[in-house]
Amino acid sequence: MINNRKDQLDKDIKEEDLNEKIQKIMRQTDYTEEVIREKLIQNNYNEINVIKSYFNINEKKTTEFKSVNQEIYKQLRNHLKIDPNKTNKINTT
Repeated sequence: MINNRKDQLDKDIKEEDLNEKIQKIMRQTDYTEEVIREKLIQNNYNEINVIKSYFNINEKKTTEFKSVNQEIYKQLRNHLKIDPNKTNKINTT
C-alpha cells in the first residue's frame, strides 16, 4: 500500500512537471499539445531542446583552445604547403 501511494505521488509529480513543460513550450511556440508531447518524447523531455528545434537553433561547436605557438606553426605549415597547380614551372621543355 505504501509503494502504491509512493508510485501515485511520483506519477502526479511527473504529470505536473510534464504539464509545466508543455505550458512553457506552448508560450514560446505555436505547437499544439499533441505535437509538444511528441517533440518532448523525441528530445528526452528536454523543453529547451524542443524550443531550440522550433527556432532552428543549432548547438555551437566548441573550438579547441590553441596556444599562440600552435597557431603560428599551423599558419606556417598551411602557408608552406605546395600546391601543384600553382607552382611556377621553371623548365617547360
